[in-house]
Amino acid sequence: MTPEITVLDRLLEVSELFQKDMARAFDGTPLTPSRTRLLWELAATGPSTQHALASRLEVSPRNITGLVDALEAGGYVTRSPHPSDRRAIIVSLTVSAQGMMHDMQREHAELSAELLGAVAPADRAALLRGVEAISGRLRELIAADAERQARNQAVGE
Repeated sequence: MTPEITVLDRLLEVSELFQKDMARAFDGTPLTPSRTRLLWELAATGPSTQHALASRLEVSPRNITGLVDALEAGGYVTRSPHPSDRRAIIVSLTVSAQGMMHDMQREHAELSAELLGAVAPADRAALLRGVEAISGRLRELIAADAERQARNQAVGE
């Protein structure tokens, strides 16, 4: 007997398909999902300190340093001194990376429209509400698990 396909099964399938699509799109480049996420953040917010990037991406300062190092070596970002804090470094997209991100944002919008086009117009609002509800609930579950782990570690110390 074959188990019933669940919503979670479909969401995992979609996640895997997106990962495959991203791997195909970045094949032959030094870009990874983490590096691309950093580029998206810079494209959305503009030049930022490494500390601010680490905070917004929820990664360690050491992790951000490695990501920025790789992106700088690939010609995607530049580092410059902060104008008022000599200990801080500002990370900015290069001109060529700005163009690439503009193209990527356009392709993102086109794919979004293409995918939403697969859904009947009358169902689109419900789909968007459902996806938002699921992602919100998953964020809550992850936060609750992190809190539970922190409490268990504090008790175990």
